[in-house]
Amino acid sequence: TFSLMFPMILLMSYLYFKALHIIFVVTWFAGLFYLPRLFIYFAEAQGKNEEQRKALQDQFKIMQKRLWYGITWPSCILAIVFGFSMIHQWFPLIDHPWLLIKLTCVLLLFLYHLSLGIILKQQQKDFVRFNSDQLRLWNEVSTLFLISIVFLVVLKNVLDMLYGLIGLVLVMVILFVAIKVYKKVRNTRA
Repeated sequence: TFSLMFPMILLMSYLYFKALHIIFVVTWFAGLFYLPRLFIYFAEAQGKNEEQRKALQDQFKIMQKRLWYGITWPSCILAIVFGFSMIHQWFPLIDHPWLLIKLTCVLLLFLYHLSLGIILKQQQKDFVRFNSDQLRLWNEVSTLFLISIVFLVVLKNVLDMLYGLIGLVLVMVILFVAIKVYKKVRNTRA
């Protein structure tokens, strides 16, 4: 009976690790989506009077630190740990080109994560290097990674992922242009 139970135990542990990996990927992305929004709000507070600016930016600094150290970093580490705990299912990696590209996307996502840490440290020192429009664009990078990785994992096909990514970029360009037009119209009405 042990010989029958052992594959079942391996399958169950794989499924538990997979579930935990997905949970921590979701919470990691929650941090990657929300942290740049806090950067945007921090940058926009620069235009307020001194009292409002200080109050807002002090609050944003607290929120940034709690999100970064309480959710984003722990989720990043656990998503990567549980992700690599399942990689033995895909050996040899060369037989799974989609996984190699996914791992490359995850590496690039991690570098994006580190770039947010640099911006965080700058804003914690009251240094605003990027304006809100630049930060809005940078905020969309995590969306590109999310779409790319999900398409790769679900379809396991690089070409389909590229088609999806091209479509997403086109939608984002249209959306960005629409937001700019709306902002211009709103400002002319004010």
